[in-house]
Amino acid sequence: MAKSKEVSKKDIKFKIHEIIFEADTPLGKFFDIALFLFIVTSVLTVILESVPSYAARYGNLFTILEWIFTIFFSIEYALRFYSTLKPIKYVTSFFGIIDLLSILPSYLSFFFVGAQSFLILRSLRLLRIFRVFKMVSFVKDSEAITNALRHSRRKIVVFLFAILLIVTMVGALMYLIEGGINDGFDSIPRGIYWAIVTLTTVGYGDISPITHFGQFVSSIVMILGYAVIAVPTGIVTSEMSKSRKTRTNTQSCRNCSKEGHDDDAIYCKFCGSDIHN
Repeated sequence: MAKSKEVSKKDIKFKIHEIIFEADTPLGKFFDIALFLFIVTSVLTVILESVPSYAARYGNLFTILEWIFTIFFSIEYALRFYSTLKPIKYVTSFFGIIDLLSILPSYLSFFFVGAQSFLILRSLRLLRIFRVFKMVSFVKDSEAITNALRHSRRKIVVFLFAILLIVTMVGALMYLIEGGINDGFDSIPRGIYWAIVTLTTVGYGDISPITHFGQFVSSIVMILGYAVIAVPTGIVTSEMSKSRKTRTNTQSCRNCSKEGHDDDAIYCKFCGSDIHN
């Protein structure tokens, strides 16, 4: 009898995990859609509450709604904690931290005035939309971009270091050319600021050269700016073309709470645990 109860308890935990962590079942889809609607509504409530006229007129309603959302998210967080095999891994995961931050401000508001303003952090939970609507293609694309950035990080660091050297030299040069004549270039840091704004083709226009030689240097920096934009784009694009695309689903490992497994996966590719057990 005791063994039967233990098995039943494990089944309940597995069922809860399947519903709240995955979207491959009707109940899982329903829960994720309901969660999505609660998140959107709670974020809109926080945004509207920041408008003085709405806060004065509907302040009590906003307070009631906020506590309804907080209680719902607190129960959801507790169920996520309960249904995972290693709760600490969920708590320290990205979504675990976001889930906790989405409920803490309401409770902290008892001790710190204005803490409820941080409830806007719930907007980060909208990232779960990728699981709600089974947008697997978007998930794959995001993984491809992440992998491309990871593999090209050394090249990008070298590129950024080269850009830092260029703007430093150009800023010092413009200070030498325009300093004493143009009030905008009254120091090397101001010259570096101008070089960054010009090289990135932003062009605020708050500082501009007035000498002929300074305008010539400015033209060179502007033209160089187009090449600067193209280089990191080419680096990342090259890495993305090398990435191997795989089909993924919304299955979540109960051991490490990681997602993004292949459709035919039996074991978690992150920790090696059996996904289905």
